[in-house]
Amino acid sequence: MQIYRHATSLPEKARGAVVAIGNFDGVHRGHQAVIAAAGRLASSLGAPQAVLSFEPHPRSVFQPAAPPFRLTPFRAKVELLRRSGVDLLYVLRFDHGFAARSAESFVRDILHGGLGIRHAVVGYDFVFGNRRRGTAALLTEMGRALGFGVTVLDPVQAGEEIYSSTRIRHLLEGGEPRRAAALLGRFWEIDGRVEQGDRRGRTIGFPTANLQLDGYLRPAAGVYAVRAALGRDGAWRDAVANFGMRPTVGGAALRFEVHIFDFAGELYGRHLRVALVDYLRPERKFAGLDALKAQIAADCEMARERLRASGPAPSINGI
Repeated sequence: MQIYRHATSLPEKARGAVVAIGNFDGVHRGHQAVIAAAGRLASSLGAPQAVLSFEPHPRSVFQPAAPPFRLTPFRAKVELLRRSGVDLLYVLRFDHGFAARSAESFVRDILHGGLGIRHAVVGYDFVFGNRRRGTAALLTEMGRALGFGVTVLDPVQAGEEIYSSTRIRHLLEGGEPRRAAALLGRFWEIDGRVEQGDRRGRTIGFPTANLQLDGYLRPAAGVYAVRAALGRDGAWRDAVANFGMRPTVGGAALRFEVHIFDFAGELYGRHLRVALVDYLRPERKFAGLDALKAQIAADCEMARERLRASGPAPSINGI
């Protein structure tokens, strides 16, 4: 997958694509439907399949003091798009200057003049341009005048529930990773480099890998049954994780700690993916280390049982 961070002076091979447009935070089932529709059209037209997205996320620009909310920070989103078979990714920098651009200018100067798109695919609720005045209807009208096609997808939903990044965030914040997975089409993942902690886990028989959440959404604090994989393509291993303040040992900051079952290797500095499978219990303070160790042992056993019952991680279109 080729990544372009501008919409001007593109090589000819990067123009004339069928482009799925949106923020695609989470790359959930609704997003996957938009991307898949672009893929089918690209194949039938003999054109490249592309995604156009924006970084940083507009919400970060307009609400810079808001808590972290991303389901898929940029690196994670790129990896998901790569796995979905996208040929080209256009990443346009979003700032206040870009936000001031009119909807008509976005279509005329970026989509038509800059990218030379052949066809655009968007969701039913797609809005764009200054004050979000651009709509799918305007895009369709201007596309007809400028010579490119537009496909607008109806809502994608399960029963009465529309697949939505906002809904997925609420489920994760509420300690419901299984319901979030049903909307995502896969278990929600956190990934990053393993950092050195205080090594306290080693002293009580449960060594942990520590990950910074950086721009990721903060899920509900507590203990989770998870799967962990080393590197992008490593095999999934059963594990248990804790996200919280570690009140029993006087923790002063939120930490995400993962204990991988039956693993004895060194993890510091390595890239680790962690998929949240099930929520086991809220975080709480114990009377001392002995009580904490007993509870961790019980958590591990419960996590093993939940993971055995859950089967393999769900996957949509190879993602």
